[in-house]
Amino acid sequence: MRFGPGGFAIALVASALWSTGAASAETSQTIKTQKVAVKVETIATGLEHPWAVAVLPDGTYLVTERPGRMRLIRDGKVSAPIAGVPEVYARGQGGLLDVELDPKFSSNRTLYFTASIAADGGSGTAVFRAKLSQDEKQLTEVKRIFLMNKLSRGNIQYGARIAIAGDGSLFVGLGDRGEQDRAQDFHDDASSIIHIEADGSIPADNPFKDGKSALPEIWSKGHRNPQGITFDTATGKLYTAEHGAKGGDEINTPEAGKNYGWPVISYGVNYNGTKIGIGTAKKGMEQPLFYWDPSIAPGAIVVYRGKMFPEWNGDLLVTALKFQLLSRLERDAGGKITERERMFDDQFGRMRDIVIAPDGALLITTDENDGALLRVSRATN
Repeated sequence: MRFGPGGFAIALVASALWSTGAASAETSQTIKTQKVAVKVETIATGLEHPWAVAVLPDGTYLVTERPGRMRLIRDGKVSAPIAGVPEVYARGQGGLLDVELDPKFSSNRTLYFTASIAADGGSGTAVFRAKLSQDEKQLTEVKRIFLMNKLSRGNIQYGARIAIAGDGSLFVGLGDRGEQDRAQDFHDDASSIIHIEADGSIPADNPFKDGKSALPEIWSKGHRNPQGITFDTATGKLYTAEHGAKGGDEINTPEAGKNYGWPVISYGVNYNGTKIGIGTAKKGMEQPLFYWDPSIAPGAIVVYRGKMFPEWNGDLLVTALKFQLLSRLERDAGGKITERERMFDDQFGRMRDIVIAPDGALLITTDENDGALLRVSRATN
């Protein structure tokens, strides 16, 4: 959950699955990290590009698959696809993407999800609200609450991760869609963090709510492709993990009305090796808190505040697609970020989502044709 851990216990029992192509697995291995030995369990395999995972109150896992399916994983069984998911544009990096439960899901059954959808002019990132039926077989009351204002023909850099604030409003990262000139147009949703209420309306504290100098939903601008976004539940601060070009993957803390520079400033270069923009700094544009060069291709980010790994309290954990690892970064008293270790290098595939389970374990999806759901817990020995 990107709005923070709760207190539900999780029980996992390996057994036979539905004949859906997904499968359970009893495999696990113990891996020693710098501070603690961890057990990595493969909870399910055979998932097709699983993009996101959320944990239901009873410990059941809700997983999205990029081609357009949602499934439940309970007691070692992977369900048939949940009915009612709207048609998505599953091309390139697009499809069914993030999912988050409403903070009051136990009583209102509400969830939010993002997807790329097609319409006149191309495709773009949309945000939906829906309810999961009591029998958990279908989505009901599905409503699109946001669609980026300019669609385009490319199939890359949709962004699409959701973070839910303490007041229940939504922060969503949007990429530049491979068209970097859109990033500094404040009347274009691309390359922005948007902030909307749960019904899609504009919050009163948005910096451009009058819509004159920028679109009213824009919170911050100049983000190339923010595919990780999360709140630190201890401080309330928002963090993003963002794809650079060749080099220049960034961690930022998006603040209201600020400009994070893409493509005017960057610590990366174009894929052909040429310079991006004017360099690495410009007055009025924010510096990243941290950047990677070479790029690791970040998939998601959390600030660890769980009980299972007190050694990691307050650390940033970032999944990596390209380098197929989990990066752990520490912050000092002044806020400086340092990467301390890289875990699971090339052991499990392209790591996409990361979520802190209610018991403090980590849940990770691997973005592969034969993708998996992993659970990382404390090794007992």
